[in-house]
Amino acid sequence: MNIKTLILIIINSLIALVIALLSFSSYQQFSNVLNDRILLQLNSIKTLKQNQIEHVLKSEWERFEASELYNQNIDTTVLKLPDSIKNNNGIYDFTAYHVAKKTTIGFIAQSKKGTKIKIFDYNKIKKILLERTGMGDSGESYLVGEDFRMRSQSRFYPNKIPHTIVVKTKGVTNAFKGINGRGVFEDYRGIDVYSVYSLIVVGNLKMVILSEIDVDEVTIPLKELKERLAALTLGIFLLAVMLSLFLTRIITNPIKNMQKSLRIMAEGDYNQTNEFIKNSKEIKEMFDALANLKASLQGAVKFSDDIGKMNLHSDFKPKSSNDLLGKSLLAMRDKLIEFRNNEENTRILSKRMLVNGMEDERRRLSRELHDGVGPYLTSLKHYIENRVQNESKKAEMKKIVDDTIAEIRLMSNALMPASIDDFGIGVTLTNFIESLKKSTTVTIQYEDLTQQENSNITNHQAINLFRISQELINNSLKHANAKNIRITLSEFDEFISLFYFDDGIGFDIKTVKLGLGITNIKERVEICNGTITINANPGNTTFEIELPVEL
Repeated sequence: MNIKTLILIIINSLIALVIALLSFSSYQQFSNVLNDRILLQLNSIKTLKQNQIEHVLKSEWERFEASELYNQNIDTTVLKLPDSIKNNNGIYDFTAYHVAKKTTIGFIAQSKKGTKIKIFDYNKIKKILLERTGMGDSGESYLVGEDFRMRSQSRFYPNKIPHTIVVKTKGVTNAFKGINGRGVFEDYRGIDVYSVYSLIVVGNLKMVILSEIDVDEVTIPLKELKERLAALTLGIFLLAVMLSLFLTRIITNPIKNMQKSLRIMAEGDYNQTNEFIKNSKEIKEMFDALANLKASLQGAVKFSDDIGKMNLHSDFKPKSSNDLLGKSLLAMRDKLIEFRNNEENTRILSKRMLVNGMEDERRRLSRELHDGVGPYLTSLKHYIENRVQNESKKAEMKKIVDDTIAEIRLMSNALMPASIDDFGIGVTLTNFIESLKKSTTVTIQYEDLTQQENSNITNHQAINLFRISQELINNSLKHANAKNIRITLSEFDEFISLFYFDDGIGFDIKTVKLGLGITNIKERVEICNGTITINANPGNTTFEIELPVEL
């Protein structure tokens, strides 16, 4: 590729890029301003209508409270009010109690003479909502009740009863949650609209007011702007091409003259000056050196950035034996790796010592219960059997002692199952799960694939696997509403695998409460230098835990 073509491509590419960026920026800025203006205008309209509706309702309520009229405009064949509402003062939405589901708002008040009821003239609100100043061709304001059904006539469905139109849009949902806001989303017709919304609360009446306008109508100026920008971009680009052709000729002509002079010198005519050749060589060498320096610095900066992000396994090689910066970065990386490894080892060792201390204390308490309290209770049982003469009292006392012995055994086993030391984790989990099956309707399947003889599972690992299994089963029974649980404990030459499954409701691992024991499980896996993979999907929650064999 000759230099003329290269310059043309570079210049025109840069011009095209600049024009495109400017056009896009202008379009985006205009779009943002238009969105803000439309939403601000809709918010002003919505706020005005909300204030008018609240004012007219409060004014009518005050006049109603002060009046002595009773049951005005009440047609009991059309409007059937329950007694629970008649006994409470306030402004109510009676639409649900209207036989034809006609939008109806009423007032109820208690006085010395009895209950008085009045139906509010809904045309006053309708008149406020139908005011279309600033709403364009597709804009409308409307009300939605707590049942997510419309309470004002839709201008798009004039023949439909408002109550038959369900409006469960983002704006209505947010407003009933107490969130007033604005945005662009689908309305009850499934059409994208600009919408502002808020909650109207007057007495016992709660309705959402929304002011909306179609996105298609608002974006008409944007489409026109896009077409104009496209035409302007094309015109500027064509002009830029012509200018670049002219400028390229000015730049390339001296290069062609230099090429001609070099050819003359190559033929043996050395009347040309050597200064040009010298400068050309120095410039080339300077740019080559600058390119090498740039590449070296880019590598160092990238490596430094990786170190800053604690990505300490990034590849980096000094450019030469004289690259002091590169050597310093490598030394710093090695020190950070050493520090992080020491810190991690210290942290895991501290956790392991804490857990081991806790398990040792549990083992001590278990032995105290089993070896200390147990024999005393057994002696007491023998004493009762041999010394107490009254058979009914003897039976009653033996039952109490037997229940106490059973409870002591349960407590001792919960603190530290003796079978872990005697028979290993496989048998211990089998006994634990068999005892659980007697007290729950959940189906629990356990498969023991550990080596019964010459097992490589250490006592430390066995205790942690037992505690992890206890925690997982407890979570499934208490929180997951599971019906089926499957557990598989496998022992291989290089690692021990614990697979756990339940068909419960699952959970979000990012937001799960620490009280569910997930943190405790992860810490026990960590202190055993293991790995854990959690999939908490509804109906298919799995935990896959692998611990290395400690030789």
